[in-house]
Amino acid sequence: MADCLAAVITDFNRELELSRVPLPELAPASVLIRVDAATLCGTDAHRWQGHLRAATPFVPGHETCGTIVEMRGELRDILGEPLKVGDRIISSYPHCGHCYYCGVARQTSLCPQVIVFGSSKPSALLGGCAEYHYFPPGGSLIRIPDDVPPPLAASAACALRTVMHGYEQLGPVESHETVLVLGSGPLGLYSLAVARDRGARKVLIIGAPDTRLAVAREWGADAVLDLDATPDVNHRIAWVREHTDGRGADIVFQCATSAVVAEGLEMARPGGRLVSIGVGGGPVTLSPMIFFKQVRINGVAMAEARHFYQAIDFLATRRRQFTFDRIISGTYTLDKATEALRRMAAFQEVKPLILPRVSS
Repeated sequence: MADCLAAVITDFNRELELSRVPLPELAPASVLIRVDAATLCGTDAHRWQGHLRAATPFVPGHETCGTIVEMRGELRDILGEPLKVGDRIISSYPHCGHCYYCGVARQTSLCPQVIVFGSSKPSALLGGCAEYHYFPPGGSLIRIPDDVPPPLAASAACALRTVMHGYEQLGPVESHETVLVLGSGPLGLYSLAVARDRGARKVLIIGAPDTRLAVAREWGADAVLDLDATPDVNHRIAWVREHTDGRGADIVFQCATSAVVAEGLEMARPGGRLVSIGVGGGPVTLSPMIFFKQVRINGVAMAEARHFYQAIDFLATRRRQFTFDRIISGTYTLDKATEALRRMAAFQEVKPLILPRVSS
């Protein structure tokens, strides 16, 4: 086995090409996995559209769960347990380990040399839309429990781990607090689930389309607002205040685009907190007076290794409280990856699953 099949983005907004990609030579402390499942999120759609920086050609997919088929050296998982061929894992993003951000600030997601999956040239084999995936040295490997299926484990490798990072930035959620989630994609739905789990008094969500809002209702949202049916921002702000005794939300999770940060600040109560996760959407204009509300703002960039572990643990231990499988929508093969990206860009999917094979 000298190569494998991969779906490659050769030009933006164009059909992906199926290519044979050579398997890389393993560096010391690296791993090669056979892809069990890859899931897509909005970032993959934005890269395909050319809205986020990525040089073509590249293999998309940065949420990947797989089974170890080869490893270079004796490796251990994030808990220090030995790994072996046949173990199922995900990997955090590899980082250099010796820069200011890695060694002093301990913010490895900000490492200038961090290796981000899903946007590298095909020969690197660093994207999930392939039969195999290379995990370079420098990342942490998280073992997948038997009761976490591959599609959900894959989704933990981006959406849920980023949400866990966001809640760490936020701090405690008090039992009297209302959490407002802006956006009902995977980030928003997982933010809702964690808010519910951490004891928020009330959880509100604004998003679209209704297929996503149906999952939000099932996962315990106290009230939902259909964004498509409420185009006026003033009506949306009024809706939030109606559900918060006129104050605004104690906590706002921005899981849509950076463009709605200003709206989120208007929806937060004075002295509240806002966590911004969603990216893109163009420039953000803020009124100077908004800062007199004394709202604390936290931005989130990807995640640390511990957040990957927390995400997998959340899926394993909360599966009776939440129907996590509802977040996985359509299932596609490698030759249908273009359709998955197109539907994701059109908000017709929640989180599409890519299987590492071609349709028969």
